[in-house]
Amino acid sequence: MDKPPDQYKEFWNYLSQNQKDLILEGQYLMNDIIKDHAYHFKDYSFLVFPFAKAYEGFLKRLFLDIGFISRLDYISDHLRLGKLMSPNLTMRLGDRSLYLKIKEAADEKLAEEVWTAWKMGRNQIFHYFPHNIKSITFEEAEKIVNQIIQVMETVYERLRLAQTMGKLKKFI
Repeated sequence: MDKPPDQYKEFWNYLSQNQKDLILEGQYLMNDIIKDHAYHFKDYSFLVFPFAKAYEGFLKRLFLDIGFISRLDYISDHLRLGKLMSPNLTMRLGDRSLYLKIKEAADEKLAEEVWTAWKMGRNQIFHYFPHNIKSITFEEAEKIVNQIIQVMETVYERLRLAQTMGKLKKFI
């Protein structure tokens, strides 16, 4: 997490300025504001939010650029990436399943990594369930953030490589 942006590899240049800002501001919160533990929070979920938001924007753009979603999907207020990436909905979604598209373009391991980062960094962190309030420590937040960044780098490299090598069929 202490890596400067220029070490985020080639994918850093791919990110929009808004996505870069979210990551830099998240790093600032973690490394310069919170890390000294001057105040102990009961829940550090808020540290994950800027990275999860950048992850969502990054995935939408990548999926658009490689042809997994249409321009209308990309700009829609109704596109639900989590639903489309869920391995539990592949049968129901059929050819709209992003999980299946990632699996076909790369492999199931990558599809699972993309889904797990989404689930851990977004679904399980930001939804409120009265019977299970998911609070995380600073260390857990840091682990989730690192997972999100690592998956962003990997999915960018693998799917862009597949696209470059002509291994992606037209999905839309």
